[in-house]
Amino acid sequence: MRDDLKEELLLLEPEALNACVSCGLCLPYCPTYRATGDERMSPRGRIALMRSVGTKEFDPTTEWIHSMDTCVQCRGCEPACPSSVPFGKLIGDTKKALVNIRKLPIPVKAGLYVLDKPALLAGVTFFIGILQKLGLLRNSSYIPAGVPLFRREIKTTHSKGDPVLFTGCVMEAWTPWVHTAAIKTLDFFGVNVALSGKKVGCCGALHEHSGLRSVSEKIAAKVIDEMPDGGPILVNSAGCGAMMKEYGELLGTDKAKQFSERVFDIHEWMAQNHRLPDKIEKKERLVVQDPCHLRHVQKSHQFVRELLSPFVELVEIPDEGLCCGAGGAYSISQKQLSSEIRELKSKALWEVIEDGEECRVVSANPGCVTHLQTEGFEIKHPLEVVAEYLSEVNEAGEMSKF
Repeated sequence: MRDDLKEELLLLEPEALNACVSCGLCLPYCPTYRATGDERMSPRGRIALMRSVGTKEFDPTTEWIHSMDTCVQCRGCEPACPSSVPFGKLIGDTKKALVNIRKLPIPVKAGLYVLDKPALLAGVTFFIGILQKLGLLRNSSYIPAGVPLFRREIKTTHSKGDPVLFTGCVMEAWTPWVHTAAIKTLDFFGVNVALSGKKVGCCGALHEHSGLRSVSEKIAAKVIDEMPDGGPILVNSAGCGAMMKEYGELLGTDKAKQFSERVFDIHEWMAQNHRLPDKIEKKERLVVQDPCHLRHVQKSHQFVRELLSPFVELVEIPDEGLCCGAGGAYSISQKQLSSEIRELKSKALWEVIEDGEECRVVSANPGCVTHLQTEGFEIKHPLEVVAEYLSEVNEAGEMSKF
């Protein structure tokens, strides 16, 4: 065993490890345990394996590494834990330590390399779009249908101090219609917004989840430096928002902490700062799927419901926010397990969709949307639905309801 690996793993906080009392309350909320029934695939099992680092006999076997790598990092165990074990930090630090002794899958490495290089991402996007047009690329769990060949530059009117919409990397290239819906919604409420654009680019979330801590720190520092000063930063991707809200902890600087305080999930900011229209006649039932990093990390999932509730009848999934299995690059690195977790989510969704009913699903994270589309669900970002209904309100001249 590499001595430097053991030395790095020994830096895991003993107090955090010892806070786990192995009560098992986390088990129902862990998607990998639910899918496998294997204790090594549970939060308390992984913590027990982390504790073994302190023994003389410790050796990071293939099974030990597999236990850590198969964690989807949904952090559903954290709200369920009565001892408030910071599992997200423990598994993040563990994956950082492992990055030098096991290789990431080539598709994951290639994808992460492309994400923070806008010109290269644009070229890859064009190539994917061509393949889709020719029918040579089927829908997958990580590439959405209808990737645009060219991204039209979105122009907005804004002044210094106005909110900034974080456009990111993949969302800007592959699902720009979500940003268009966000801008239309903000415009309806009279909010001018600036766009972060290519200059700011990627947030580094997928790099951090893959254990590339030095890369994610570099990207975070760049985002902070390139983002306009002052004004709230609005994020319409749950994973990106969770990452940016934790820049302060990641970098540990006052500048980073002050930056993170400016970051809001866009649903959160809109619900807290703007009066919504009165309820209209309900036109459809809509199932809400909570992205893990919106529900468990940001704890802002209720604001999605506040934005949607004037327009639709909301339908809840009876699985208490269980992960869908997307997990950023998880659907590539752990394809089989990701599919098994998605099957659990699919069953929960079909439980609330009536036979023969055309029922849309919404999720505030692009990874969840793409991952679940392959199961045959019509799934949208919440802002697409909000923008759709606000357009009807506007056309009907019902602005007087404010």
